[in-house]
Amino acid sequence: MSSGSRRTKERSGKSRPRRKKIVRCAGFVVYILCCSDGTFYTGYTKDLKARLKLHNSGRGAKYVRGRTPVRLVYFKPYRYYKSAVKEEARIKALTRQDKERLIIQC
Repeated sequence: MSSGSRRTKERSGKSRPRRKKIVRCAGFVVYILCCSDGTFYTGYTKDLKARLKLHNSGRGAKYVRGRTPVRLVYFKPYRYYKSAVKEEARIKALTRQDKERLIIQC
């Protein structure tokens, strides 16, 4: 029996066990920071308090490192990871004026 036919028989014989689906629902937060130079930074996290501490210590996102201290100006909780990531992308695509309006509404 050649190796090619062996593979075919293995695949057709028993099916592989299915992988467990990763469930990512624990609560995420989308946030906007105002940096010391007046620019905005948008991100998402599971632990907002720890992330703010990380950013202000200079060990957070590369963009924020030279712009500390940062101030939290907006946050919104989301139940699912995918929702938070989509909202982060949407906010990042907004103009500065739109982000300012969003912050004022909060």
